[in-house]
Amino acid sequence: MVVEIELTLCSIIQGVALYFLVDNARLVLSGGQSAAWPYAATGLLIILLFWSRSLIHTLTLIRWPLEFVHNFLYIACALVEALAFTRLGDPFMWFVLTALYAIMVWALFVYDKRIVELRGKDSAGPVGSRLYAMVGADQRLNIAIIIPAIFVFNAGSAIAIHAKPEFFLQRHGHLILIALQAIGLLLYLASVIRAFIKFVPLISATRGEWRAAAENASHPG
Repeated sequence: MVVEIELTLCSIIQGVALYFLVDNARLVLSGGQSAAWPYAATGLLIILLFWSRSLIHTLTLIRWPLEFVHNFLYIACALVEALAFTRLGDPFMWFVLTALYAIMVWALFVYDKRIVELRGKDSAGPVGSRLYAMVGADQRLNIAIIIPAIFVFNAGSAIAIHAKPEFFLQRHGHLILIALQAIGLLLYLASVIRAFIKFVPLISATRGEWRAAAENASHPG
């Protein structure tokens, strides 16, 4: 039941984010702002990344009871995400808001680290121990390196645009920045998909260990 709630919430909030992306992409592109195309494509990558990461978190971490703070952070991330999608034609604010979005995602990873540790203790079986060793390593990598690097790039891009508007805005140098952002997010998405492929057989086996443990606890004889 909790997993179904989590998956429904993730789908709804990313559906809302996609609505904002589509609506604002339609506005800027119908207005002839061809420079906004890379921002719309990058926005789609952001949605795919958030959804795929939330799917992995749901299938590996979520059990009873429902984690309210975890879900509140999901909603807060979606809010900043949607705000960024309203700025497809404003490179400076795009990078400001995606930097803020990186902070929100970092906070989510930090909070979920506690859940990873709890699930590691809950899963004493060999498969579960292996799964949560891998999930924990992935969590630490995102907290220590990947998300901070994304924040630094986005914040640095916003500072560069503000400091040199004649190059980044008037001469469209911002297209270099959005291209680098898109490439980085595409590589990150590819790594998430590879990680999910590795996790899939372990997730199924770990949930089998959970069910066996629950049955043994309810029928000790």
